[in-house]
Amino acid sequence: MSDEILQKEEPGQAAESTGTKAETKDVQAAGEKEAVVAGVHNYSREDSYVWPEDPRVLRKLEWFQDQKLGLMMHWGPYSQLGIVESWALSDADAEWSRDGIDWEVTGEEFKKEYFGLNRTFNPLRFEPEKWADLAKEAGMKYLLFTTKHHDGFCMWDTQYSDYKITAPDCPFHTHKYADICAHLFESFRKRGIGIAAYFSKADWHVDSYWKEDTEKGKFKSRGPSYNPAENPEEWERFVTFTHNQIKELATGYGKLDAMWFDAGWVCERAGQDIRLGEVIEQVRKVQPGMLCADRTIGGPYENYVTPEQCVPEKPLSIPWESCITLGTSFSFKYEDTYKSPREVINLLVDIVVKGGNLAINVGPQPDGRLPEGAIRTLKGMGAWLGVYGEAIYGTRVCAPYKKGNIGFTQKNGTVYAIETFAKETDPAENTVWIPYKGEVHEITAMGGEKVISFTEETGGYRVTLEDQEYESVPVARVFCLK
Repeated sequence: MSDEILQKEEPGQAAESTGTKAETKDVQAAGEKEAVVAGVHNYSREDSYVWPEDPRVLRKLEWFQDQKLGLMMHWGPYSQLGIVESWALSDADAEWSRDGIDWEVTGEEFKKEYFGLNRTFNPLRFEPEKWADLAKEAGMKYLLFTTKHHDGFCMWDTQYSDYKITAPDCPFHTHKYADICAHLFESFRKRGIGIAAYFSKADWHVDSYWKEDTEKGKFKSRGPSYNPAENPEEWERFVTFTHNQIKELATGYGKLDAMWFDAGWVCERAGQDIRLGEVIEQVRKVQPGMLCADRTIGGPYENYVTPEQCVPEKPLSIPWESCITLGTSFSFKYEDTYKSPREVINLLVDIVVKGGNLAINVGPQPDGRLPEGAIRTLKGMGAWLGVYGEAIYGTRVCAPYKKGNIGFTQKNGTVYAIETFAKETDPAENTVWIPYKGEVHEITAMGGEKVISFTEETGGYRVTLEDQEYESVPVARVFCLK
């Protein structure tokens, strides 16, 4: 995974199916290739978005757009290795995903060792209440947690797979927090934090998706090891398995605000139709209004789009969420480096002024603790949001959106001008030019700043602040325009 935050305006889309068996194979390969590049998903185009018709889903989307900041977490047995989650299992992705692995063993031996990590995964220092307390302090409004990644390991007590955290061959199964999803979700809910369940539509452990007695043999790619069109009974077995797990999470683990579906190559146009809409409609009878994020697929079940490791260049008029790593990897990486509170707040402002949410990802350690570097940044974020969060939460876009280092949001008749400072060495002047052309009768500053005067000039307002000596340049200053 790259730590670089990209600006993207024209996301790609997967290929369309044309029907014949030979073409289905080509489309399946194209879908796998185009949906994800080096493990990073593209995102659907704004002009192809389909607004939901269910008023309960629309109300939940308004809720979602109010939240602005979520905590994403990739966690599983792979954290023991400190490598990218799941991807090294795919032979087709070996070139980029197996970097840093000691290849004194064959790829086949590595896959056996990877799948055997469940036998040593024992996060005895996992304390869900502490995670939830930290998330609350950091200003998080929802949790996006990996219930199952592509490798198929389940972080809940599923009844449909033995490859799970509560299985007898996983040493953590006797722990009081063994059903990790159950305890984590409840801890976060108690603090008023919403729950979104990440779920991979692909499952590289279950034999109805990856088999060895096929024409592909032991070589594995992202998709199934057989052609679903030529093996419909086998594919239906996988569809049933997937539906059962989705319904299990949605009916046995409390209120879910959203389900977030990864593995964009698993879709109808790539010859891998799991009939997601069918099961989501069943789930919504139990979870009315629950959001569904079927990433990169478009249509009525991609209720919000999910740029990954990037920020759109311009504001989007549809619901969206950028998922971006706090460190350099989605999964835990030994001796990782983490973005500073300044970097993350600058990133959050850039996203919010364009109408989006930020899901900032932290990969927990294999022992169940969160990395100290991540904790420091999360607390720093919370300190700033505790003072200035009014300009972030519950806001909507406001022209001119962003000019230079000043971004704009609005809420309840107030326009917020957020002046960010990318570096500690940036000058923080006492006179600030705010390029806002709307009518303004009053300008105040949040935090400890005091506005002495403001004057309207062509194209905006010039604001004079009381002289103030800064020990260090602020992360950002916020002005309220009424």
